[in-house]
Amino acid sequence: MLDTAQNNRRIAKNTLFLYLRQIIILVVNLYTVRVVLRVLGTEDYGIYNSVAGVVTMMNFLSAGMASATQRFFSFAIGEGDTDKLKKIFNANILIYTIIALSALVLLETIGYWFTSKELAIPLERYNAAIFIYHFAVLSFILGIFSSPFTAIMIAHEDMQLYAGISIFEASAKLIIVFILTAVSGDKLKIYGVLLCIVAAVSLSIYLMACFCRYDECKFDRKHVNKGVLAEITQFTGWTLFGQVSSVARQQVVTVMLNQMFNPIVVAARSVANNVMHATNIFASNFNTSLYPPIIKEWASENKQGMYHLVFNGCKMTFFLLWVVALPLILEMEQVLKLWLVDVPEYTVQFTRLALIEIVINAISTPIATAARAPGKMKTYELSLGLLQFLIPLVSFPLFKAGMSPVAVYYVAIAINIIMFIVRLLIVRNLTGLPVRAFVREVLVPVSCVTVLSSALSYSIHLLLPDGLLMSVVNIVCAVLIASAVMYLIGLNKSQKSQIVKFVRLKLNH
Repeated sequence: MLDTAQNNRRIAKNTLFLYLRQIIILVVNLYTVRVVLRVLGTEDYGIYNSVAGVVTMMNFLSAGMASATQRFFSFAIGEGDTDKLKKIFNANILIYTIIALSALVLLETIGYWFTSKELAIPLERYNAAIFIYHFAVLSFILGIFSSPFTAIMIAHEDMQLYAGISIFEASAKLIIVFILTAVSGDKLKIYGVLLCIVAAVSLSIYLMACFCRYDECKFDRKHVNKGVLAEITQFTGWTLFGQVSSVARQQVVTVMLNQMFNPIVVAARSVANNVMHATNIFASNFNTSLYPPIIKEWASENKQGMYHLVFNGCKMTFFLLWVVALPLILEMEQVLKLWLVDVPEYTVQFTRLALIEIVINAISTPIATAARAPGKMKTYELSLGLLQFLIPLVSFPLFKAGMSPVAVYYVAIAINIIMFIVRLLIVRNLTGLPVRAFVREVLVPVSCVTVLSSALSYSIHLLLPDGLLMSVVNIVCAVLIASAVMYLIGLNKSQKSQIVKFVRLKLNH
């Protein structure tokens, strides 16, 4: 049985490492994109992203498998079963090899045909595009083989090492930028080759780190167990359905908006998605740290410990996101004007509603982790996947009836609320999670924080005049109000006590 205080300290420490990782990667990526765009030129940069986009369409294969890898490793670590860990490792290597070979065949046949025949590539850059396509495929395959090792690190809660390697990858891509500015020749081809080299070096580091650090990372055919292989494959199959439904939902809605309206609406949706993903970083890093402890508590048959992590996780995930989302929702128009200058029509509305959607989803993320703990994914993934398909299905007749493109976001918010209720009920049946206690300890304080902080912040927003300086003042006020309300009415006595102790400890140092 895992100690609660020790769990909390470890989760906080791991979250800190992941935040540091994300901040560095975000800054490096922003700078890298800016310089690469300048060095390659708009045309070549567009060609690379078009070609790479064809390759990354296959990403759902490894994404679905990564979730399964983390779950099974975390479960076995929680059980303390070293032999099972070895069986899981060997089963995963076999499955990932099959996934990599399948992806390679599909990308070098159907993907190659689509890239060479259907993509709009200038004739004089055709050979360069095909050249980098093959290197993009190779980089993707190397990334697939890296996935199980990143999942192993996360399952072992070795976030310091994981963050370190991720920062190395970002730094290597930054070095590529400087190399591109210094060398002559076809820089598009050079860029593709250098990215492939970085992928190969990263895989080598993951392999060396895992083989040296974790005893289970030893490939041995005698540890390939058919029972474990079947269990992981079944779990992955339903998780894959969930991944496909998420990807399909996003892509179908984008295509629908393109067909029913115009490219400006699609551009507005793209901006909204970028803001949504950037904001969601604040919650996703915390949940990466939370994933292994929840699975391990279930594996060690400490249900109360798991419930405690889920309750606190849902509340803290919401708080981490809300303190960023609230000021952005209030001042989105000013923020977008400052960032984009020319803001496409519907962008402000899309972005505000997209943030509301991810705030609703944030409360569900630890519940989704708890759903994976027992390993029975059929009902969960099938129910939620089918609900996701309702978003485009319901939106289409509304568009036909002449409604605004904003309607798709209202539909998505409504469906996400239904998904939250369904998710909670399924997890109650799977794990015995007490719904009444969840409502009392999570939903009531979260609702109070939302209503009170929104009312106070919006009142200040109405009182302040327009202008950039006043927007900055309002953002600062919204952050302070949200933080104060969270502390005063969102946290229980134990959580407040832990925060006070943490602050005092840091001040004494």
